Amino acid sequence: MTAFVNHFLFEFRTGIRDKQLLLMNYLFPLGVYLLLGFIFPQINPPFLETMIPAMVMFALIAATLLGMPDPLVSARESGIFRSYKINGIPAASILAIPALTTMLHLAVVATIITVSAALLFDARLPVNWGGFVLVFLASSFALAGLSLLIGVISSSTRMTVLWSQLIFLPSMLLGGVMMPTSILPQSVGRISLILPPAHAMNAFNALAMGGEALSNPWGGIVVLLFGGILAVGLAVYLFNWDRHNATQRGHPLLALLALTPYVASIFLLG
Repeated sequence: MTAFVNHFLFEFRTGIRDKQLLLMNYLFPLGVYLLLGFIFPQINPPFLETMIPAMVMFALIAATLLGMPDPLVSARESGIFRSYKINGIPAASILAIPALTTMLHLAVVATIITVSAALLFDARLPVNWGGFVLVFLASSFALAGLSLLIGVISSSTRMTVLWSQLIFLPSMLLGGVMMPTSILPQSVGRISLILPPAHAMNAFNALAMGGEALSNPWGGIVVLLFGGILAVGLAVYLFNWDRHNATQRGHPLLALLALTPYVASIFLLG
């Protein structure tokens, strides 16, 4: 346990000192938040109603999908994971540390956004703080799980960009972050449920902001939790200690199973 805590604290400090992680965890999401905060309300005043959950969700997507996979691939390629194995560190701990530290960084960023948005832009605050925290935790867990899985199955850092963008770009366009899902055609709105942010934004709106739900928000929470558990489990199962590992336990395409709860939600919640 002491070794786990020390590793956790080391990785947390690395997230602040490392320029790439500092950019993805703090500078990029907060910079976009300030930029949109000064521009969007002038173009679309109703944006202030959902500004806080939307910008928190953007920070979640950016820090996990764009920030987490690359270091995992780089550590594997450089042989760092092999040294961990020699010292008896299990794969589950190796994957848990970056996920937990990223979630902690995101909690700090979410606090900064929530407090400053109300002061700087007069954005609407959540009416149910318990619901806000619950959705934040479920969303960050689901996205962190997918990011770990991307890092595990990617053969190179270039592939992490491809897999991450396959989720990041549709999430920004269809997940309710930049524009409400309610304005999308009904068929597109149902298909968007394959994206974790679509469930998260619907739950934020219904459980935290007191808005109207487009689908069952509690069902969305369950989907996020099951999606996160499945993604983490697959990441541990498919984990490779280095690129020369000849004992791979499963084909990388098994990672697609992590989308099962989201695909099912199209028919159960849509």
